[in-house]
Amino acid sequence: MLKVIALLVLTSSTVLAQTRASDDNTKNDIRYNLNNSGSHYVKVTFTNQTWLRLNDNNPGTTVLSNPENQTFDIGLRRTRMQLFGQITDRIFFYTQFGMNNFNKISAFPAYNKAGNASNRKVAAFFHDALGEYEVYRKGTSFVRFGGGLTIVNGLSRFSQPSIGTIMTMDVPVFAQATVDQTDIFSRKLAVYSRGQIGKFNYRLGLADPFPVETSGGVPAALGVNSVFAQKKHKKQIDGLLIYNFFDTEDNTTPGYMTGTYLGKRKVLNLEAGFITQKNATWRREGADTLYSSMNLWSVAAYADMPLNKAKGTAVSGYLGYFSTDYGKGYLRYNNSMNPATGTTQPIAGVSGTHGNAYPMFGTGSVIYAQAGYKFKDGLLGSQGTLMPFASLQSADYDRLTDVMNLYNVGVNWLIKGQNGKLTLNYENRPIYKASTVPNELAKDGRKGAWILQYQISI
Repeated sequence: MLKVIALLVLTSSTVLAQTRASDDNTKNDIRYNLNNSGSHYVKVTFTNQTWLRLNDNNPGTTVLSNPENQTFDIGLRRTRMQLFGQITDRIFFYTQFGMNNFNKISAFPAYNKAGNASNRKVAAFFHDALGEYEVYRKGTSFVRFGGGLTIVNGLSRFSQPSIGTIMTMDVPVFAQATVDQTDIFSRKLAVYSRGQIGKFNYRLGLADPFPVETSGGVPAALGVNSVFAQKKHKKQIDGLLIYNFFDTEDNTTPGYMTGTYLGKRKVLNLEAGFITQKNATWRREGADTLYSSMNLWSVAAYADMPLNKAKGTAVSGYLGYFSTDYGKGYLRYNNSMNPATGTTQPIAGVSGTHGNAYPMFGTGSVIYAQAGYKFKDGLLGSQGTLMPFASLQSADYDRLTDVMNLYNVGVNWLIKGQNGKLTLNYENRPIYKASTVPNELAKDGRKGAWILQYQISI
């Protein structure tokens, strides 16, 4: 056992394994082969994303009780370690351990919500822990069943993103619809099936969502607007169906769909997905408590393909429509790694409006689009190449008087592909105030943020 652990930690150039044609798991990396061909193996990966950010804060923002119009912070957006492997031809396991959104105030809210001393050393946790069994394989087609703590779900490819291969600065978090409400950073205890049948890729699951009371924060109070319910707990059903026009995608790990292949594959997909849960939210109407089902679905197209293989140029794009019905009046503010702790200008009917937050989730609909262009390999000589990108989240939520448009533009410096890259991004978001229409929010200008990210991934 000690020899195995040592090899996992120290070996960075083992045998180039002969694995399935549909997998990208064929490079020299930190792995220990369990048979001569390398088809049975155990593998370790590590990813770290460091952010430097200058943010124009929302009106009334405070940081540790001090008013702050602008903040500069340093943080770890994600730090993750994966341990997974193919134990036999049919048995696969996957685990992931790490932390997210760790900056100087990441432990501070615990003091306010729980009334206990905060602890900045408590941040990492298991994201995934599951096992799979393959019941069928013929060529690149397969059917697998699995279960455990997993991100596998139905709504869209960006509901289960591979964070080490993101093209944009960050994923569209709104697609991780219940993040940190009834899940653990989008992961749930679930059983599922996933597979590739010819040109069709599918996943179908049954999840047991966590009670919102265990989210680490005080659950939203029962009121006129829908919030996640604290009674009548029900299971969640989800499914995703993808049609691959050209190449199939990497199917090594469950969930975790690639952001961009950097022109290494010719991919054009159409997808449709859904998540549904009975009695997911509740609200008060007069003296009555009313329950609503959560019904979310999406349709989208994704393209990622080379333009000139000899030069290494490539394009990547995504366009999706999301219908997001959480129940009447549902609206939730959020954003990545909020640098602030409070506000002196709260907005009635919503919470967490400080710092860089915006109405990320809501009952209504969303159009999301992103596009990028990879310049030729060696554009910067031995220092790699560039890939500029842009994205738009356009949300028409019921409680907003106007469409919410969130813009991101930036550029990746691909020093060593996705293994070593530097990303500069500008995000422009709307800010809101209480509207003259009761229970609605109206635009009150815009704010921006500059983010520099350094990613190391092995």
